Amino acid sequence: MKKITRGFAKIIYNILSFFDRWLITPITKLILRITDFFKKNSKTVERLLNKKSTLLVISLLLAFCTFLIIDSKSNVTIDQYAEVLYKQKVIPTYNEELYVVEGLPKTVDITLIGQKRHIFLAKQTPSNGVTVDLTGLKPGNHKVTLKYSQKLKSVDYRLDPSTVTVTIYEKVSQTRTLTYDILHKDSLDSKLYIKSVELNRSNVIIKGAEYKLKKVATVKALVDVNNLSNPKAGKIELKDVPLVAYDNNGEVVDVEIVPSTVDATLTVTSPSKKVNINVVPKGELAFGKAIKSITPNITFVTVYGDEKAISNIQSIDVPIDVKGLENDKTYNITLTKPNGITEISDKTISIKVALDVSVSKEFSDIHIETENLNEKYIVQAMNREDSSVTVVVKGSKGIVDNVSSANIKAYIDLENYGVGEHEVEVKVKGDDLKLSYTSKTKKVKVRITEK
Repeated sequence: MKKITRGFAKIIYNILSFFDRWLITPITKLILRITDFFKKNSKTVERLLNKKSTLLVISLLLAFCTFLIIDSKSNVTIDQYAEVLYKQKVIPTYNEELYVVEGLPKTVDITLIGQKRHIFLAKQTPSNGVTVDLTGLKPGNHKVTLKYSQKLKSVDYRLDPSTVTVTIYEKVSQTRTLTYDILHKDSLDSKLYIKSVELNRSNVIIKGAEYKLKKVATVKALVDVNNLSNPKAGKIELKDVPLVAYDNNGEVVDVEIVPSTVDATLTVTSPSKKVNINVVPKGELAFGKAIKSITPNITFVTVYGDEKAISNIQSIDVPIDVKGLENDKTYNITLTKPNGITEISDKTISIKVALDVSVSKEFSDIHIETENLNEKYIVQAMNREDSSVTVVVKGSKGIVDNVSSANIKAYIDLENYGVGEHEVEVKVKGDDLKLSYTSKTKKVKVRITEK
């Protein structure tokens, strides 16, 4: 123990001797020499200090030294600068095959603080970006710190946000049936029609947190018409159609879809058909007036659209308002496209209506027909008078004279009528819409029974 103490004391002694020899002794000698110099030359120094020029030089030297010191300090303060790097991508590290991470921002803002030249260098210096290491974290909530590696140490940085709370879920997968939606249909040439869409696969795999997969109601391929280059009738191939998952409310569900895109084959057709124009007068003319003629500038149009809609359409009705009309008139009407029709060859039509003096003529024993009777029922008139009616036809004399009973139909609409006795309104219509048809008997009695 004594040997250790002596050794330690010897080390302390050597250290003190080193400082005494090389630091304390030289400084002491320097001070003594300066003191001796001033003692020996005190009168000379006093004379110099009494001179104004000496004092002026000393003042200038002290002022210059003070300026240098303050300037060096102020430069450090004044040259401080801050610049924000917006939306810097966050790169997480974790096992993406096993886990799903929620709550982690995709980007953050980085504020760089320092002198301008240093910030400029920092921006040019490559870095590993903003990272967060989630390796080893289990499912659950975790508070993690974002890191930004910058080799230039003269620049400070701050992240916004710098810490976040993330939730880690186990990743599960399911197979779902793939459907499609067609976007921007209105951008397609109105004479073209997308008859069908075939995808190169019918099923996809969705991956994510279990609670997210339960929300997915459908997965759709979004076929965008705007991505078709110069579409024409025929088959069109569309590559890399994106897939999106939706919930029951049509909201997008953020899950991984494998594959993320598919290919689609579109069958584009241009179905068309020529149909007649059928002008339908609406309303009652002025008293004593009748329609002598209706002359449209076109009698048929070509319609384009859905094949089913085209097959069901035989004519296009064009209503014109003749209520209270007293004189001849020309109507300019914009044609309305029926359901399923995307294009009509003519957009407008001009219709000339000529009036005449109204005459009337009666047609008796017009048999009453039935419409919309349920197939499980049969109907009978309560008496002979309820089986036929007299119809009054009014119009221009030249037209009325050419009308026969065969051109007139009297009927009763039995839709929603069941078993029993009923009083039903009589309706009348005729082949020529320029004429008016009225039954002298307004209602008839019928009996409905089961077959």
